[in-house]
Amino acid sequence: MAEKVLVVGGGGREHALAWKLAQSSLVQQVLVAPGNAGTASCGKISNSEVSVSNHSILAQFCKDHHVGLVVVGPEVPLAAGEAPPSHVYSFIRPDLLRNSILSSGIVDDLTAAGVPCFGPSAKAAQLEASKSFSKAFMERHGIPTARYGSFTDPREACSYIRTADYPALVVKASGLAAGKGVIVAGDREEACRAVMDIMKDGAFGSAGETVVVEELLQGEEVSCLCFSDGSSVAPMPPAQDHKRLQDGDQGPNTGGMGAYCPTPQVSRELLQEIRETVLQRTVDGMREEGAPYVGVLYAGLMLTQQGPKVLEFNCRFGDPECQVLMPLLQSDLYQVILNTMSGRLTSSAPVWHQDSAAVTVVMASAGYPGSYQKGVRITGLSQVEDMGLQVFHAGTALKDGGVVSSGGRVLTVTAVRPSLETALQAANQGVAAVGFPGSVYRRDIGHRAVAHLNRHRGLTYKDSGVDIAAGNKLVDMIKPLAKATSRPGCSADLGGFAGLFDLKEAGFVDPILVSGTDGVGTKLKIAQACSRHGGLGQDLVAMCVNDVLAQGAEPLFFLDYFSCGRLDVEVAAAVVGGVAKACQMAGCALLGEEVTARMTRANWSPSSPRLFYYFLCSGGETAEMPGVYAPGEYDLAGFCVGAAERGALLPRLSDITEGDALIGVASSGIHSNGFSLVRKVLEKSGLSYSSPAPFSQSGETVGEILLTPTKIYSRPLLPILRGGAVKAYAHITGGGLLENIPRVLPRELAVDLDASRWSIPPVFSWLQQAGGLSEEEMSRTFNCGLGAVLVASPSDAQSVLHQLQAQEAWIVGSLTRRQPGAEHVVVRNLKHSLLNAGSASRAEPNGSVPLKRTKVGVLISGTGTNLQALIEQARRPSSSAEIVVVISNRPGVQGLKRATLAGIQTRVVDHKLYGSRAEFDGTIDRVLEEFGVELVCLAGFMRILTGTFVRKWNGKLLNIHPSLLPSFKGVNAQKQALQAGVRVAGCTVHFVAEEVDAGAIIVQEAVPVLGGDTEDSLSDRIREAEHRAFPTAMELVASGAVRLGEDGCLLWKNQS
Repeated sequence: MAEKVLVVGGGGREHALAWKLAQSSLVQQVLVAPGNAGTASCGKISNSEVSVSNHSILAQFCKDHHVGLVVVGPEVPLAAGEAPPSHVYSFIRPDLLRNSILSSGIVDDLTAAGVPCFGPSAKAAQLEASKSFSKAFMERHGIPTARYGSFTDPREACSYIRTADYPALVVKASGLAAGKGVIVAGDREEACRAVMDIMKDGAFGSAGETVVVEELLQGEEVSCLCFSDGSSVAPMPPAQDHKRLQDGDQGPNTGGMGAYCPTPQVSRELLQEIRETVLQRTVDGMREEGAPYVGVLYAGLMLTQQGPKVLEFNCRFGDPECQVLMPLLQSDLYQVILNTMSGRLTSSAPVWHQDSAAVTVVMASAGYPGSYQKGVRITGLSQVEDMGLQVFHAGTALKDGGVVSSGGRVLTVTAVRPSLETALQAANQGVAAVGFPGSVYRRDIGHRAVAHLNRHRGLTYKDSGVDIAAGNKLVDMIKPLAKATSRPGCSADLGGFAGLFDLKEAGFVDPILVSGTDGVGTKLKIAQACSRHGGLGQDLVAMCVNDVLAQGAEPLFFLDYFSCGRLDVEVAAAVVGGVAKACQMAGCALLGEEVTARMTRANWSPSSPRLFYYFLCSGGETAEMPGVYAPGEYDLAGFCVGAAERGALLPRLSDITEGDALIGVASSGIHSNGFSLVRKVLEKSGLSYSSPAPFSQSGETVGEILLTPTKIYSRPLLPILRGGAVKAYAHITGGGLLENIPRVLPRELAVDLDASRWSIPPVFSWLQQAGGLSEEEMSRTFNCGLGAVLVASPSDAQSVLHQLQAQEAWIVGSLTRRQPGAEHVVVRNLKHSLLNAGSASRAEPNGSVPLKRTKVGVLISGTGTNLQALIEQARRPSSSAEIVVVISNRPGVQGLKRATLAGIQTRVVDHKLYGSRAEFDGTIDRVLEEFGVELVCLAGFMRILTGTFVRKWNGKLLNIHPSLLPSFKGVNAQKQALQAGVRVAGCTVHFVAEEVDAGAIIVQEAVPVLGGDTEDSLSDRIREAEHRAFPTAMELVASGAVRLGEDGCLLWKNQS
């Protein structure tokens, strides 16, 4: 039976322990007392209010709640509400100066009460609780340590400092001082002052009644921890803490600003020496003295020229060392603890991940380690976890549904990567993604290890900053993405020298080649600052494809250029993955490695005069250029090649005449131009990318709105352009409305636009007002809501509009005769329209009034193809739905990647980690509440929801089923339909009821059953219907057009 475990403490160490324990299949629930915001409600983990200072109450609580194991995290109890003292060591909180939890006998008391507790007894914990005892113990047992003296009289201590024949400059309070009771003096006078501060002025309270004066050792400091079962030891990988506040080991001492593991300074041979002469000798000595040591033993060591010497012992996991050790532990921590407590370490030693490094960076409050403000709001944590990083909370609390700071050390961001350098880079990127105003953190965690590695190895290409292995890994990651973009005429394989394109196979007879190249400008800066890279791929493809489209050309293939100072594979994969996805949207292939381009003729003969065109084309390039780009920066460029039949090229300048209509097609927002000005306006306004966007109606941040991907127009517009009614197409890119439309017109014609005829997104209104921008500046820099403008005769305009019904489009103006000296483009009513942008009075293409967007959560279990259809629907500016979160009950599925690429937040609630359906559903419900979800769509969610959940979300929960309900309920619906011999199958979107597949039906789409249909072929066609039906149903419910009545039947808006 799975156990309940109680972790005592509330810091980052305790969050890491709870996180690791929760991964055990043997653990049902992890309680943390008192815990923090990170442990408040996270899967199996939750906080407890039980008092940990009263051991009798704690023991009874454990019995009443069937707690099978208590794990003690900190060395001292945590209590709040006391003001710090005003003397020189004011950063030491007095509540941290009390007796150790361990030395106070918590293990002894709980064990005596019949509650298993992991940790050493009070007698064994003297190794940490009394430095005087510890030094004498090491002297008795021949454990290497610094020379020292122990004193209760400050005058004797100072006399010793002045007369010692070694630099006696390290002064320690003998008792516990939360890791801060050590002063390393610069000279003898400073050491004597430290003695007086500790012993006479009470800087550390009772912990300083005895002081230890030690020899100042020179060397590298490391932390070597081990599990001990009382007779044997199992060492952990060595780690290194960083005590100083600032980079370069500058600034005041702290509880620890970061750590990394393992330390390359400690070789296997040296670790074995430490095991024998320090760890094992200590455990043997404690056993001989009648205090067997069971628990975690932490030895702080100095690697001197004479060998490793002990600086201090701790009787528990270190903080922040624990935050790098737990992610590297491959074994089940719960099982390791049981083996330690039962004396089975020798036969069941813990296993650690090899060939990996972990780095954790602490984010502290402004003012730490002195006084600091509490209650600072923290954002961006889910984005960090989406980056494959782990955030361990320390001084955090929940307030008004959000996370706020409540301590000095607030968060640790931990990264595990194949190398120390890449782990540090990933951790720093994670820290940059956290919105924590005024936070203090170091950027050089592991700098000593990096220097050590550089001194002890020969130079490689990787040392110069170019990682070929990382580049190869990237190619392997994106190969399947590129393969998915294959199309007639091209096989999109990466890794070769060139790619071929066969124009004949693509159906061209007399083609003209069209090419375009572009980038995404300083929108890159915003993506890098927000650590949201996936959408840039669509921006890059759109900018090039939309340009090629202006010549009437079909985009054939795309090549990308990604350059950086140091390759971050995860970031590059997100960008190039976005490129591949966008190529699929555009209908072009993504091709692989770089060579020069050329075109060849083949297979010509007098009897076959037609030319067959093949292309040997250059492919995408990923360039790593150390020293050219700052850390975390990269640049992008794209190249698109398309083709059009000679007679179908655009613009048809000779056909364009005065009076022709101008049809505007909606943009998705700013697209990818004008971001240098956008960033300047943002700077002037004082907003940050993590600030709630004042121009968002659905609570999105500034960064999320600004990073909305550019629309790709090729698929919706190509059929229309080929139809002949459109005479010209202008892509509204850099230069805005004023400079782009004239590029496709005869010089004698001018453009007359009426801004009141189209819907302007609110972001443009905000930019104009916050930046004080003129109408001319707005229309010359931005698209102002129009991503493309088509030219058609007045008689064809309505027909073109009808063909664009799936897009937002309007007749926005007409062409006039340009008078001498007049402007090429006039935009009327722009100022008034900008003032009203996004308001309820703005006219929509169909004359309706836009409503506030409904927040939608989508539950998935797999590939998420229906999810993609919902995402594309919600991206439309006219949509009433906004997908705010995607939740999967299985980690690592394709649907999560789809959501991430679309910039949607994701959560994994793994059903395997829960003891009951009710507990699992409760967690899902809390996540939905966290994001303010108003409508839930089940898109391939393979779990049966409890009645409690269904009743709570009644009328707000949609499901899609692959049959025409009420026929063929349950699983294998397509198989049932084929066995029944029906001639029509299909799909149904319905409200979810407690009975399976029985709720009120919203939308159905029929799919004919063909004579030769198999289960797979029928399923494929039904799936296509689902991709149309589900978005339609979501839109109907989100817009309020349909809802569930009290009688369980549909109620349409005109009925209510």
